[in-house]
Amino acid sequence: MAFLHPSDRVFVAGHRGMAGGAICRALQRRGFGEASRGGELLLASRQELDLLDPLAVTTWMEQRRPDVVVLAAARVGGIHANNAFPADFLLDNLKIQNHVIESAWRQGARRLLFLGSSCIYPKFAAQPIREEALLTGSLEPTNAWYAIAKITGIKLCEALRRQHGFDAISLMPTNLSGPGDNYHPTNSHVLPALIRRFHEAVERGEPAVTCWGTGSPLREFLHADDLGEACVFALEHWNPDVPSAPRADDGEVLTHLNVGTGVDLTIRALAEAVAEATEFKGEILWDASQPDGTPRKQLDVSRLAALGWRARIPLAEGLASTVALFREQLQRDLVRL
Repeated sequence: MAFLHPSDRVFVAGHRGMAGGAICRALQRRGFGEASRGGELLLASRQELDLLDPLAVTTWMEQRRPDVVVLAAARVGGIHANNAFPADFLLDNLKIQNHVIESAWRQGARRLLFLGSSCIYPKFAAQPIREEALLTGSLEPTNAWYAIAKITGIKLCEALRRQHGFDAISLMPTNLSGPGDNYHPTNSHVLPALIRRFHEAVERGEPAVTCWGTGSPLREFLHADDLGEACVFALEHWNPDVPSAPRADDGEVLTHLNVGTGVDLTIRALAEAVAEATEFKGEILWDASQPDGTPRKQLDVSRLAALGWRARIPLAEGLASTVALFREQLQRDLVRL
């Protein structure tokens, strides 16, 4: 049975972000949101719809009446941004989530997909991390504010399903890379930060690059286009209430599933891969005075795999294309100047 139809009106909140853009591309590749098939892909820029404004969200939902809502919008950033702006990360993400999820339910959307994050799991969760690990231990302090907001979104979706029968599901992606990433010098995640740092070192002829931490933490990386495909797959094929759906170890309904590759590597190995992709030939140094973050964060992706979905884009392939896209963007920016 398919739970997503070509005739559906699909609203992707956050379509200009890396995850949201990938979801839109996946929907279009699969023929969803096409007027010729009776569907529509509903999009709104930040100027057209401020998700922090509850009245604006309610009004927009009342007017467009989407059948399916994908919530990929969020305030995001790396360790530095999370540490520097804890209140902003908590408040903004709570507002965005509450406004979109509640309005989707009240305005009669049939399905909603909420994107969480692997940072919802405890800092020292058993590896690979299963969905049952949620709320079983303390969070990584450097991104706790963002994680708490995401946990609240997962639980809101679960509560609306339990109390009101609203078909809301959640996916927990691991670290992402690919088109549309943020390469800000201080507010980006680890992979885009490394790409920018090594590229600039090549451009300036620098003999060494210094990376944060010890390089020992293990991380898993998923290409954004794989995430997009996983989201469309889940909307099409996963309903937690059907008997064949994945269940928790205690037999309870699972309303959140992990999305990743199931393969991780050290940050040191990642830095070496980025150096190779950017053709940096110098020395890689490590500043151990800077935080490492969670020691390891590998997701158990067996449940989504049992439904029939697996990641397809290898890290080396995705990294090479991401570096090329980053350099193309820099060239376009220079032309505009």
